[in-house]
Amino acid sequence: MRHAPTFMAAAITTLALAAPARAGTSSFDEVWDQIASDPYVALPHIPVTLDAFYQNWHDHLTDAAKRTLAVTDDLLPRFDKLLHPNGICLRGTWHIDATTPYTGYFATGSRGLFIGRASTALTPVRRGEYRAFGFAGKIFPTLDPDAPVTTGNFFAIDDLGGTLTDHFLDAPLTNDIIHITIHPSSVFQGPLATAVVRSFLIADQTLDVTQTLIRQLYPVSTLGVSDPRQAVTPTWLKITGAADVARVDRDDFRDELQLANYPDGLAFEIWAADKGSRLGSKDWHLIGRIDVDATVASDSCDHRLHFPHPPYRQQQP
Repeated sequence: MRHAPTFMAAAITTLALAAPARAGTSSFDEVWDQIASDPYVALPHIPVTLDAFYQNWHDHLTDAAKRTLAVTDDLLPRFDKLLHPNGICLRGTWHIDATTPYTGYFATGSRGLFIGRASTALTPVRRGEYRAFGFAGKIFPTLDPDAPVTTGNFFAIDDLGGTLTDHFLDAPLTNDIIHITIHPSSVFQGPLATAVVRSFLIADQTLDVTQTLIRQLYPVSTLGVSDPRQAVTPTWLKITGAADVARVDRDDFRDELQLANYPDGLAFEIWAADKGSRLGSKDWHLIGRIDVDATVASDSCDHRLHFPHPPYRQQQP
């Protein structure tokens, strides 16, 4: 059964709030060990459907949106990712090398262990389809893989309407997802989009749809900061494949991102901006890099790994 009925959903939420034993903290090794424990033999292709959102006459999508806001654990009991079901996980190191005005793990010299999940929103995963690439990041504020810590998480998407970009590494993934390209195939996604917007508005307790279309960054800028009121946060974040990494031609983006394809290394660039407009250009500055040392497509990557979404703040730190 893909989705639990109402009483089971409540039980799963209760379990999620209690696991792991140190609620809200995890060590890098315990999270990655779980992700790497059950790799796929063959990549699944899970479709995104309205039926999955509302199976058994229950609004699973709104439940999932609320859970993402409320639950801070890095690993949950097995659940379905309703919007980004198909993904691949990446392990590595987050480091900020440029001089920045920011705090936390956007500050100059910040280094931490990193787990990310690359995915596509909705169903398409192959080249030639309109794919909406996504990238969720989990920064561990330590270089000790056994240390239990509270992580800082972020979300980035290139275009929820989907694009024909051939390579995941060429997608400009940002935390501001207000730009949505309309094309003929997106017309058929109208009911899905309506359901998603409704659930996000309910979960965020707002009537402002533009608020739900940005993922604020203060969980990273306050990471390790003793007084969050003193934090300085960039408005925009962009993640894209590093310019010095060769592009690999594969139909499925999960095959493209397998580390074995990159004998000279796989890496992403970290960009930040404060000047610009949401629908227009931004004054991007390259501030750091994510170096990847392992990748895996697995059941736990798709069904256990959790990235908390921060509640919207009118004035983030």
